[in-house]
Amino acid sequence: MPRTLYQKLVESHTVARLDAEHILLYADLHIMNEYTSPQAFSGLESRGLPVRRPDSQMSVVDHVIPTRPDPVGERTIVIQAAASQAGNFTKNCVRYGIKLYDVNDPLQGIEHVVAPETGLIRPGMVVLCGDSHTTTYGALGALGFGIGTSEIEHVLATQTLAYRVARTMRITIDDTLPAGTTAKDLVLYLISRISAQGARGFAVEYTGEAIDALSSEARMTLCNMTVEAGARAVLIAPDETTFDYVRARSGNLSAQELESAIDSWRELRSDDGASFDQELRFSAAEVAPFVTWGTSPDQAIAVDGLIPAASDAADPSTGSATTRALDYIGLAAGAPIAGTPIDRVFIGSCTNGRIEDLRSAASMVRDGMHVASTVRAMVVPGSGAVRDMAEQEGLSDIFIRAGFEWRQPGCSMCLAMNDDVLRAGERCASTTNRNFEGRQGRDSRTHLMSPAMAAAAAIAGRIVDIRQWEGAHV
Repeated sequence: MPRTLYQKLVESHTVARLDAEHILLYADLHIMNEYTSPQAFSGLESRGLPVRRPDSQMSVVDHVIPTRPDPVGERTIVIQAAASQAGNFTKNCVRYGIKLYDVNDPLQGIEHVVAPETGLIRPGMVVLCGDSHTTTYGALGALGFGIGTSEIEHVLATQTLAYRVARTMRITIDDTLPAGTTAKDLVLYLISRISAQGARGFAVEYTGEAIDALSSEARMTLCNMTVEAGARAVLIAPDETTFDYVRARSGNLSAQELESAIDSWRELRSDDGASFDQELRFSAAEVAPFVTWGTSPDQAIAVDGLIPAASDAADPSTGSATTRALDYIGLAAGAPIAGTPIDRVFIGSCTNGRIEDLRSAASMVRDGMHVASTVRAMVVPGSGAVRDMAEQEGLSDIFIRAGFEWRQPGCSMCLAMNDDVLRAGERCASTTNRNFEGRQGRDSRTHLMSPAMAAAAAIAGRIVDIRQWEGAHV
């Protein structure tokens, strides 16, 4: 029978079948952070269990770490609870022999940025992590998904996971993205079309002309955020773009070993005639620069659109959600989203903290431009390697001259779990993945958008359409 890519990856990692819906799944790599792992280590200790495969683990301090521009080697966590959390995490990693990128490691960064760039993610792998955005790795043809703390303990002890097999969905994106749009705009467009529950329970595979044209980093953005539509996993079949990315980060593989692996990776695609439980199709030509207007990633519109009203909703529950979101976000139905004043700008996160994202943001900052006097804007690289590359390319100089804060790597203002937090009522143009109530700080207001859109908003002091950016500067 023809098989989907998802089915091939699951079958190749099945240790045992538990029942009609569940299998015991082997994990090639398990990634941890200081936030979701403490109870798992405590569970191991209480049961007297070792970590079964320390060499198949990787750990990063990223959620609670401050991103102040302190020199590498001098970074400290001043919030006591966070410092204790990171300190205990370090002790556990040392105790069990697990590789750790800690607070002052030059390569420290966000787990979903560090893992691919250090060559740990390769096509055909199963990758687990106590973070929902582990779907990022589908960009390289790896099956990645988030797990809970009790599951982390099980993986540490056995290198396996009791796993319920997902249904399959294929989303085909025809045509090419218009000028001024990015993978971030594409995924916001898609989530707005299918809803925050539209892929719930599915392993999604992306295909089509628009997907083929994306870089590996752009694919990571797409796979990262598709979890916001409820996807349990997200995949893109590896191709020459993937292989070039992996070749540049081949790690301990010899040239012969790598090329042999690539020959086998070419088979990692859905067979002709493979059946999916659901098929969706969209045209990339319909995508515009997108911005969220509400408190869910699916509450998004094109930047030249009007904020919807509750009466526009297809059903009462959606209308009620619209009313609540507009009340929280402080916007009026029927008003244009463009021109909305903003107080803060955040460029970074596991969604948009890679070097291509920073290049895109910097391209919006022309000579002589400066962050608006009413705005505080931060650029937080996704890793130490990204930060070094941006400095070598002069991107950091562009940001600093224009009045952006150039900071150290970390999750930062993606979530209010460190000292980069919005104050109540502050409105932020953000390149992150979630705009939930209180996500960036209690009573804060978040508008998700691409790095280019966020950079332009910082200069203009308001949300602008970058397709008319030359005339938008004031």
